[in-house]
Amino acid sequence: MTAPALELDQLTKVFSGNRAADGVSLEVPPGSLTGLVGPNGAGKTTSLSMAVGLLRPDSGTARVDGVDVWRDPTRAKALLGVLPDGLALPERLTGSELLRYWGLLRGMDPAVVASRTSELLRILELDEADERGVLVLEYSTGMRKKIGLATALLHSPRVLVLDEPFEAVDPVSARVLRAILRRFVAAGGSIVISSHVMSLVEEMCDRVAIIARGQVLSHGTLAQVRGSGSLEDRFVELVGERTIAQEELTWLGS
Repeated sequence: MTAPALELDQLTKVFSGNRAADGVSLEVPPGSLTGLVGPNGAGKTTSLSMAVGLLRPDSGTARVDGVDVWRDPTRAKALLGVLPDGLALPERLTGSELLRYWGLLRGMDPAVVASRTSELLRILELDEADERGVLVLEYSTGMRKKIGLATALLHSPRVLVLDEPFEAVDPVSARVLRAILRRFVAAGGSIVISSHVMSLVEEMCDRVAIIARGQVLSHGTLAQVRGSGSLEDRFVELVGERTIAQEELTWLGS
């Protein structure tokens, strides 16, 4: 049988007595685009960080295409392209310099790195800034997201794990990013996207997982998870709704 593109098996992480991830299990089939949704503090970033080798779990395992992320990290990370939350980048480089060094550190052929760098910068609309010698230090938040995605794509991974990839990205650039991700999946790749935007997940993803309180509450195809209603309705049903009492915030507008 074909191994899952990404498999999380009972991942657990405790911070100061708080279970940020409490036995998180999830399978991502090959060739799928999975959306991971949950409220703030639900454990999304913690779980994804453990899944890609950025944060060591207290217990549990994570595998990429059958390769254990923590027992064989070099092989596993060669299969992964990662855009983590709050990605720290070398800032006193231009976009092309960053991608060139990123590729060389991965052991890629310099000619391949140069070709892919040029193409990625052009498609992600970072080429003009690069020609002007703009450093990553001077990039806007949206530009940082795009150069971060470029670093994740550069080595042509099998699996992409993207934490809030559309945050602070303008609508025109977001359309380009969606086209890139759809092409990646069409070519046989698999993607996991963490997002708070339900409409984005419903538009892009064929699978979804809802996580809250460090646990996966529901996962499967989009149709299976949302049922007869919207994904937002199902999300609120599982996570719970915070309502404002009539007597609260009465001073607003006074």
